[in-house]
Amino acid sequence: MGALVVLRILLERYHQGGYCKCLFSGRKRNLFQQKTSGQQIAMRIMNAFLIAAISADGFITPAGGTTTSSTSWTSAEDKKFFVQKTKEAGVMIMGSRTYETIGKPLPGRHTIVYSDDKIYEGVETTRQNPRLLLEDLKRRGYTEVAICGGSTIYTMFMEAGLLDVLYLTVEPVVFGQGVPLFSRSVSAHLSLRAMTPLNKHTILLEYGVGN
Repeated sequence: MGALVVLRILLERYHQGGYCKCLFSGRKRNLFQQKTSGQQIAMRIMNAFLIAAISADGFITPAGGTTTSSTSWTSAEDKKFFVQKTKEAGVMIMGSRTYETIGKPLPGRHTIVYSDDKIYEGVETTRQNPRLLLEDLKRRGYTEVAICGGSTIYTMFMEAGLLDVLYLTVEPVVFGQGVPLFSRSVSAHLSLRAMTPLNKHTILLEYGVGN
């Protein structure tokens, strides 16, 4: 019952705030047990998924906390899921402020940072169009990519129609004000594929985009 209440609040917030217009369908499954099939990946440039932790009122960062790492308020189970999924993908894309909250390259994953002028040791920087970037990664042999934030980067890839899946971990915190998942209004049809409790208070949601 608690999970359904949180989900209802999120739906109402996204619809009323204009962050994302959603249609939901599908059945539940456990996110730790099923991967995207090779046939599904072949139909796209590559499988691109958004991965984020959000507060119960729909923010990825508290107000005034643009340099606050999500690891300061997310659960150990969410951190484990993040490591698992990003290592499976092999490559992560993020903005410069998100990278600066991490502060260093993460092992076992190639990191690409959107930056106009900054250079970071041990990571690749880019200003490339999102679609061209994914086409380049496909030529390099990657078949999956994790889009890791922040809201401007999430919005770029959503608006370009490049996201296939959203993984949202809903943590039991409320910020009141903060940075939303998307930096401006976007519209997408989503299907709820899975709702998995990570612990007694944290829920992991998987949405398919456009299906």
